[in-house]
Amino acid sequence: MSSRTVARFGPYPDCSAHRSVDANMQGRRGVPEAHPRLRVVRGSRSPVPQSVYLQSGSHAPIYNGSIAGDVNNFENNFQVRVYELDKDGLKLLYDHSAKGATHDSGERYPSPQCHPGTRQAAIGRISGWFGYVSVPKKKVMWVHAPAGYGKTAIAGTISKILEDQNLKFKPLGATFFFWRTSPQRNNPTRFIVTIAYQLAVAIPEFRREVKKAVEEDVSVLGKNSQCQLDALIVKPFKALGPMISIIPTRLVIIDGLDECINSEQESRLAKAYAQDQEEVQRQVLGLIHTLQSHHLPLCFLILSRPEPWIKKRIETWSEELVEVVDLYRVGDHMHDVEVYIRAHLSRIATEHDELVEDEEWPEEDIVQRFVNRTDGHMVYASTVIRHIDDPYHDPRERLKDILNLPSDPNPDLCTLYPFLLPLRALQAGHAVLP
Repeated sequence: MSSRTVARFGPYPDCSAHRSVDANMQGRRGVPEAHPRLRVVRGSRSPVPQSVYLQSGSHAPIYNGSIAGDVNNFENNFQVRVYELDKDGLKLLYDHSAKGATHDSGERYPSPQCHPGTRQAAIGRISGWFGYVSVPKKKVMWVHAPAGYGKTAIAGTISKILEDQNLKFKPLGATFFFWRTSPQRNNPTRFIVTIAYQLAVAIPEFRREVKKAVEEDVSVLGKNSQCQLDALIVKPFKALGPMISIIPTRLVIIDGLDECINSEQESRLAKAYAQDQEEVQRQVLGLIHTLQSHHLPLCFLILSRPEPWIKKRIETWSEELVEVVDLYRVGDHMHDVEVYIRAHLSRIATEHDELVEDEEWPEEDIVQRFVNRTDGHMVYASTVIRHIDDPYHDPRERLKDILNLPSDPNPDLCTLYPFLLPLRALQAGHAVLP
């Protein structure tokens, strides 16, 4: 026997039970050791007590087997099925969820939120639609805008507002923030499990039923999204019977649907990959549509770019079901960006030693040029602020360099990054390719 033998058992990979045997146990034939978590079923589905024996000359421990004779003489049809018991269903849900996808996850810390005094029109529009207690007439809202208009920050702010409500129930049911570069957040594999876990935390009545469903059949955690939707959300709600009618409506926030790209298919040809990306986003919309069709106490806030296939799919839904909000047409984006820029430039002016004696900076002309350069793109403004807010460089010179770039009638990060990335590379000591 090797110095260490490890046996792994379990109904699914993420919840394997690990068994280790030290070298000092070699040769101690017939020494039993009780295991508190594993049960062996032999010819029966009923759990039986278990002991572990270390058999000399074998390559693994023997579970409830004879300790005499050669282990290779075991009957070929002797099947041992090992289950991991005593594991809470809610814990299993959590283990299989995308932990970084929630609004308050450590992976997203600090999570983007709207700067105070900005995006008030959009926040008011969403808050007016979802009234916490009363059920909205339209149970789905789709908020769309091009990149850079603060959709994720708005989703984070709405999440925080709902979380801070002093009510007898939690109006925020669940959140899922898709992200293109995150392995757990750029595909729908863990989407339903993550939503189900959060709903179980938010709704005590639902918690009992979904916990029971998982404990009765853990294999559901490895099934397709449609099966999970039915087993982990629809059936647990339906099991509540008449009680479901008195459960307050919860909001489920889904941000960055266009970031759901099914990254496991990236090795495919570009055209096939693009088609797969569109299909997987339509699949998520299909799951949402199926959920609302069961008349559950849930509403859905979806935020994404206005991709044609997303728009086309949502247009097939009834007008009585979905409210569409074009974020580009809501509020004064230039005003919001100006509030943000003035606040941060004032902060930088007081925190940087180079600017202590420069009481004139930032001059009004600089502020207006900066605001006009953004064309209302909040992400453009925030990227520039992060760039100039460097304790080792003069913010005045850095901002001046950016404002002196050739003007662009449609500014975005594609025009800004070619300027910023070489600077970052030089500061880090890396060569910059032309």
